[in-house]
Amino acid sequence: MSTTTSTTSSVTTSTGTTSTTSTGTTSGPEVRRQLRGIRLGDLLDVVGAAVAAFALTGLLASQVLPINHPMGFGAVGVALFVLLYALLVGLTESSVMVRDRLVAVVVHGLAGAVILVLAFVVVFTVARGASALPHLNFFTDDMAQAGPLDPLDRGGIWHAIVGTLLQIAIALVITVPLGLLTALFLSEMPGRLARLVRTVVEAMTALPSIVAGLFVYATLILALGVPKSGVAAATAISIMMLPIMVRSSDVVLRLVPGTLKEASYALGAGQLRTVTHVVLPTARSGLTTAVILATARGIGETSPVLLTSGFTAALNADPTQGPMVSLPLAIFQFVKSPEPTMVARGFGTAAVLMLLVLLLFVVARVVGGRTPLTVDAQRRRREQRRAALAAAWRSELQRTRALLRRGRGQRPSPVPVALEEIP
Repeated sequence: MSTTTSTTSSVTTSTGTTSTTSTGTTSGPEVRRQLRGIRLGDLLDVVGAAVAAFALTGLLASQVLPINHPMGFGAVGVALFVLLYALLVGLTESSVMVRDRLVAVVVHGLAGAVILVLAFVVVFTVARGASALPHLNFFTDDMAQAGPLDPLDRGGIWHAIVGTLLQIAIALVITVPLGLLTALFLSEMPGRLARLVRTVVEAMTALPSIVAGLFVYATLILALGVPKSGVAAATAISIMMLPIMVRSSDVVLRLVPGTLKEASYALGAGQLRTVTHVVLPTARSGLTTAVILATARGIGETSPVLLTSGFTAALNADPTQGPMVSLPLAIFQFVKSPEPTMVARGFGTAAVLMLLVLLLFVVARVVGGRTPLTVDAQRRRREQRRAALAAAWRSELQRTRALLRRGRGQRPSPVPVALEEIP
């Protein structure tokens, strides 16, 4: 005697009726998947594939393949890891999950590789310049009274720091207005001329830095007779910064919702008022990021500065007269020397340049984070604090008056509700 187990399920059709279907088997309960965190099985798959790939790569390198370089060993190991990880996941999961896990491993692996390369660059630079960084004179003196054979307790890069700050400041004064106006023209006035300007800007993005330096050298220095100075170097740097500023600002401005501009026009505002009161405040964070991207491009340029600013070992705070050294140019001059002290100064200067760029990015995040929504939230918080302080003041005043009238034997009078009525 056999029994048949049937299950009945109801299905609601699009017309609102309900139909039932019967099957001859009973399905088990649905297993809930863990979508967050790290599962033990996934961790074991990754570790097992990594160990097996390392062992198999070592076996192949010693017995089969002529692998003598660490990069070749790593490339073979990564390929074997991906293959073995796919096999391990395929034992328990479907093909869709295998593809999902492989993509996740590749994405996380590439991100980890980028972080490792960045950490290696930073650590290597700081380690090579560690002998020069502890000296205070390295940040407060110039190289006018120090030579290649002098120890690290003499001389410094103060002249290069001042030169970099002055050149970048002048370049920003030139680049930010021109770049912002050009981006507004491209986003607010589309047409044939805008397409031509966008094409020229995209072509200038790939402009070699030495070409910008040669252009400024031929026009300003040779043709117009401008001496090699900080202004000439800043002009060459601004040429390199301008296309980055325009492209980044153009992308940010085109992300502003069109409904905001339409609402501004519907309320009677003109195009100029819409741009100044709607478009620019909405895109403030992105525009700040564009400025910092352009600054990061210009602050590390060496070729234009080498051709246009000249070189000096003394401090020059006048950007219009005489040579002016920047941090990249100082690094270039220091590391060319065969003396270990000069090489240490070069790597120490590179560490200072990275710290300066980091500070610029921090300032950009602080300034660019003040979007209209955050400004409104801060205004509301200030109003709430003021209301709380006013309520506390009224309560304290009421208690003080009650104590005074009680001491005089008088009946306390009610305290006015409105804060403006309090004498």
